[in-house]
Amino acid sequence: MTTTQPAASRAARILSRPITLGGLTVPNRIVMAPMTRMFSPGGVPGEDVVSYYARRAGAGVGLIVTEGTYVGHESAGQSDRVPRFHGEEQLAGWAKVAGAVHAAGGTIVPQLWHVGMVRKQGQAPFPDAPAVGPSGLRIDGTEDGRAMTRADLDAVIGAFAEAAADAERIGFDGVEIHGAHGYLLDQFLWAGTNRRTDAYGGDAVARTKFSAEVVAAVREAVSPDFPVIFRYSQWKQEAYDARLAETPEELEAILTPLAAAGVDVFHASTRRYWLPEFDGSDLNLAGWTKKLTGKQVISVGSVGLDGDFINAFQGEGSPVKGIDNLLDRLEADEFDMVAVGRALLQDPEWAAKVLADRFDELKPYDAAALKTLV
Repeated sequence: MTTTQPAASRAARILSRPITLGGLTVPNRIVMAPMTRMFSPGGVPGEDVVSYYARRAGAGVGLIVTEGTYVGHESAGQSDRVPRFHGEEQLAGWAKVAGAVHAAGGTIVPQLWHVGMVRKQGQAPFPDAPAVGPSGLRIDGTEDGRAMTRADLDAVIGAFAEAAADAERIGFDGVEIHGAHGYLLDQFLWAGTNRRTDAYGGDAVARTKFSAEVVAAVREAVSPDFPVIFRYSQWKQEAYDARLAETPEELEAILTPLAAAGVDVFHASTRRYWLPEFDGSDLNLAGWTKKLTGKQVISVGSVGLDGDFINAFQGEGSPVKGIDNLLDRLEADEFDMVAVGRALLQDPEWAAKVLADRFDELKPYDAAALKTLV
């Protein structure tokens, strides 16, 4: 006698599809978005960080993008509790994280990060290091650092490449380069902070040169099928209405050199994934990115929450929001994967519940509980 199995829910049918990124097969379309937690004293991820990521991989997350990790350049960071991706002890800690995620059935990439002009003088982990950026300008236009020299550019490019090579060596499945949210690479991409008059400043294509060189160096440092992800955004931490591109044509001018340099996957960061990016089309930023480049794209922005993360991190809660619109877009191939941030931070079982159609069990985001989440 045979029994008929219940049909998979729509969410399971759409989100459970495997996907290949370069030489990596990811078991489903759910990505854990990078979220800074400051739980790594001395820049070393400990056993609590190991279990934090493994728990979410074991609960059905297909691809984990780690919290931002500082590359090996003294001006890259601004806290001694944010993990670093250089140093023997730090990399040993990350190797344990990667191993635990694999044992739990997931895949994982580190997010490689340099904060640039966001850094303030005297901040850890290297208090004597200056803030550096394309023109020594902060996002608000103030001068509080120095413009990068050719030697600085080369040093940072080398730091990203070395971190990527280390990621492959210690067992990670790819890397993500942080080019979003007003940090160093984004400072080069954005006209508001890039006032250079050399080859690294000027029009949109020239402003892309530094990021493209970072991508090319990373691509050369790893195996040909090792996935390279590039995260970018229009908005900045201190300028939520800032835009790299006002039109699809301007966006194409920025993305094309990055794709040519070796980006396999773009991670298009927005505050609300359901909003259209340009007038005249319902496509969001991820949708436009895929249309313009032909590359695979991850979408992100308040997935599963009613409200954007800026308000939530200021202490306002976010009730659970349905994902029908998200599923519509995935099914239409507007983008390829979806990154989940705060919903997954709050509820480690989010992926398992969604894939099993247990939406009534999802927990709303509670910013007040952030420091106790594991």
